Amino acid sequence: MLVATYNIHGGRGPAGWFRPRRILSVIGEIRPDVIALQEAQHYLWRGRPMLPEDAVAALGLRPLRVAEAPDQQGWRGNVVLVRRDATLLRPPEGLRLGGMQPRGGIMAELDLGGGPFRLIAAHLSLGAAQRRRQARLLLQAMREGSGRRLPTLLLGDLNEWRAGGSALGVLGSAFGHPAAPPSFPAFRPRLALDRILSHPPGLAAAISAHDTPLARRASDHLPLKAWVSLPGG
Repeated sequence: MLVATYNIHGGRGPAGWFRPRRILSVIGEIRPDVIALQEAQHYLWRGRPMLPEDAVAALGLRPLRVAEAPDQQGWRGNVVLVRRDATLLRPPEGLRLGGMQPRGGIMAELDLGGGPFRLIAAHLSLGAAQRRRQARLLLQAMREGSGRRLPTLLLGDLNEWRAGGSALGVLGSAFGHPAAPPSFPAFRPRLALDRILSHPPGLAAAISAHDTPLARRASDHLPLKAWVSLPGG
């Protein structure tokens, strides 16, 4: 199963031009089974999808809609796209993570043919203290969930580049401390802000940045991708 995470910077490239079709083209290059997107909603028109749904469907994907906001493509800037044939085992839940600029996440339970798993997609704050608190909220949501013990994938922009720092230090108890390639800024990646984490650790292999000429123009982050093998899959 190929998973990915991608901060799409409001559909704007490093130069600031609004070009959401470029984002779709980058996703088409990756061809993921699951992709978590951050900064993927219109902040002024939340009910208006940033990514045209017919174009998303043409990629063989569909968004996971949160029941609390059924008219929106995502939740608090997060959009999760999954293969159209994915089986939804538990409805997507919107996670409120707080922060000065309200942050959030999406949690769902899925089966894409390789066995059931829990997915958490999130975008954390810029402040270290806020990130630590938000990481604790993610672990709490994971523990409470549906009560099922499932392999869990955490995908997102954690805004943390220090190994073991703030959020990563908190999350390490469940997800370990896997290395991550730099993904920001897209034109010359230096910081590993984006992460693909798994519980138990080690399910995600060959984690890499999707570094193509188009990806360097489409957003200020490069997408991160990894192959995931679920236990018993």
